[in-house]
Amino acid sequence: MRKWAMTFIVAVLMTITAACGNNSSSSANDGGAASDTTAEANEAELEGTLNFYTSQPDEDAAKLVEGFQAKYPKVKVETFRSGTEEVISKIKAEQLAGDIQADVLLVADAVTFESLKEEDLLLSYESPEAEGISKDLVDPDRTYYGTKVMATALVVNTENVNKMPSSWDVLTSAESKGKVIMPSPLYSGAAAYNLGVLTRHDDFGWDFYEKISSNEVTVTKGNGDVLKSVAGGEKDYGMVVDFVVARAKSEGSPVELVYPQEGVPVITEPIGIMKDSQNEAAAKAFVDFVLSEEGQKLAAELGYTPIREGVEAPEGLKTIDELKVISADINELFQSREDDKRQFEQTVGQ
Repeated sequence: MRKWAMTFIVAVLMTITAACGNNSSSSANDGGAASDTTAEANEAELEGTLNFYTSQPDEDAAKLVEGFQAKYPKVKVETFRSGTEEVISKIKAEQLAGDIQADVLLVADAVTFESLKEEDLLLSYESPEAEGISKDLVDPDRTYYGTKVMATALVVNTENVNKMPSSWDVLTSAESKGKVIMPSPLYSGAAAYNLGVLTRHDDFGWDFYEKISSNEVTVTKGNGDVLKSVAGGEKDYGMVVDFVVARAKSEGSPVELVYPQEGVPVITEPIGIMKDSQNEAAAKAFVDFVLSEEGQKLAAELGYTPIREGVEAPEGLKTIDELKVISADINELFQSREDDKRQFEQTVGQ
């Protein structure tokens, strides 16, 4: 009897142990499924308002937001768009008021982000989508990421000009006097970056801008105005970001894009998250979307050269590997930007 009882107890214990083991396994599996489900739920339930500040053209910014909201339909994106310098002025004004409204910022160049980084206004975020982007085009502290490759080159009106130039010198030549237009570095972040880079390059310097000024250059607000003037035949030549020329040409405008033989300045239109973002989860999702293969293909569809490896550039544009790039130290450009703009006003005026 005692032997039978002992056998029964052992059997019960074995059954309980097996059941516990099964329950543990089931819990682990359920937990894994729950984690996956939770991750999907978090993505689906991401919501709230996201304030997006950008210098992108209105239509491009709208399409980017549309692509993001197709994935995150419960997030309401409010967009403020202007030239880089005016976007930053708005952020500075909000900072003085003690309430920065921007969650995500996407503007022309890294120098602009360096100024915000120095003021500790940016959130450091390790985006999982950054693996496909060269480390040279990403802030080492992950406060901002390049999103595309945009070179500044020449736009030429093909109805007014028979022989295409090959050098930046055309902007200072007698034949182009009064026929040149460029964006203002006081408004355009790309133009401000170009100013800093070119004036620190031996082949250009401030002498280049003095000659352009003497050649009766017209200075306008942004790159869009430059393209409009050249495409409309008001001017023959312009300094402009490459993608707007390739896009206009594909739509039938009488313009040609020329990458000068001396080389070109390149900006990456970075994206970053403001440190005091009121919707950090949505802001991180927005950055991830822009850097993802899906976001980069959207950029290419809009006519930009993607920054992510493996996504092809639109027809008519060169990739970063194909360009002869003129550059300068980012920190030096940041430290001297305001001085450069003041000297530009004195040299070229508005």
